[in-house]
Amino acid sequence: MATIAPLRPNGVLSPPVILVLEPKANSQLQSPEGRQIAELADEIALFLQKELQARLEVAGVEILEARLSHLAYAPEIAQVMLRRQQAKAVIDARRQIVESAVGMVDEALKRISERQIVELDEERKASMINNLLVVLTSDQNAQPVVNTGSLYI
Repeated sequence: MATIAPLRPNGVLSPPVILVLEPKANSQLQSPEGRQIAELADEIALFLQKELQARLEVAGVEILEARLSHLAYAPEIAQVMLRRQQAKAVIDARRQIVESAVGMVDEALKRISERQIVELDEERKASMINNLLVVLTSDQNAQPVVNTGSLYI
């Protein structure tokens, strides 16, 4: 949208006229992968200024500046981008949870060994690691299970 105030031949300004322009889809306006559309605002404004100048030059209009007041993706594209952003956030959060859980398990095994609380063979360590990782990385609250027998059946 552009607001212009045409100059009449007698030097008096006419009332402002609002122009709404929808340029054709152009590969120059598409964001390369990884670039935010906001980063492209100046490039798009310059492109629009040149396009407008080329179209309106025949009418004697000089375009001094073109600025964007609103820039948005189509709703279906914005929705896909939001889902992608949310998926990335979930993956990053999961990665952090797993890193923290592995650190906690490692610390627990070291403390048990250092304090000589119990001596665990490799099978019991694996079982303990499995149980701790399941509890620490689960979305659900842990359900306690009481083992009344031996780990070796």
